[in-house]
Amino acid sequence: MRLTAGTLVFLSACGCVAAQQAPKKPSSTAPSPAANSAREAATQPGAARPATGPTITKPSGQRLTYDVEWRLIHAGTAIVDERANWVQLKLESAGLVSSLFKISDTYTANYDDPFCVTSSLLDSNEGKRHHETQVLYDRVQGHAFFVERDVQNNSAIRNTGVDVPACVQDVLGAMLKLRTATVDPGRGLQLFVSDGRRSGSVKVEGLEKEEIRTPAGLYKTTRYEANLLNGVVYTRKGRVFVWLSDGEDRHVVQVQLRMNFPVGTVTLQLRKQEPL
Repeated sequence: MRLTAGTLVFLSACGCVAAQQAPKKPSSTAPSPAANSAREAATQPGAARPATGPTITKPSGQRLTYDVEWRLIHAGTAIVDERANWVQLKLESAGLVSSLFKISDTYTANYDDPFCVTSSLLDSNEGKRHHETQVLYDRVQGHAFFVERDVQNNSAIRNTGVDVPACVQDVLGAMLKLRTATVDPGRGLQLFVSDGRRSGSVKVEGLEKEEIRTPAGLYKTTRYEANLLNGVVYTRKGRVFVWLSDGEDRHVVQVQLRMNFPVGTVTLQLRKQEPL
């Protein structure tokens, strides 16, 4: 099994799971200058371009810590730092999962208003592999430039991209946008999502009001289903559920990924919230 912040970027403050992929053959294609600039842009909080859309009240200046549970065991921790137009997700495995397959991933993204992703960087240490994936979303050209590198061998693994609209969300940006939207049970929200390699329309549906308890406390929430594993953006099949608190901040207090064997169900629950 492979837990990765990139495929799972399903956490508006969280993380996700994908099955371990087969090794990829190195690519001889050199990274484009546009894609190489993504790393510098992604690691700078607030480094996105000037706002081009309407002003939206955004959650900022906070850290959300989540416990990750897999097959009823503690599998790791996901930490999300949020600032204005900048989000970082750190995913660390723990316990039995680490003994089987150690994971230490850091995903960083920058945004224009309203949550239009401009660049992202995934630094992925999984097992014996250390990969770095940079994506630059060019809003003028309407194209995402994707470069994945093997850090240990200093070689390119994949250099590709995809056409995208002027405003597109990565998964974290999509969840941030959901937090600022009014999507009641029985209603839906359509978002255009990309990971730099693929892109497509994703529907988020409001399901029902639900009271749930996490290590951080008891919350009144609204449960949503995000159709991310739709065979368009992410090819693996499964269901993704997100619980947002009904308070003013509308925190993501729980995320659950339900997939078939061997992954099964992975649950993230809010453990702590603190200011940055």
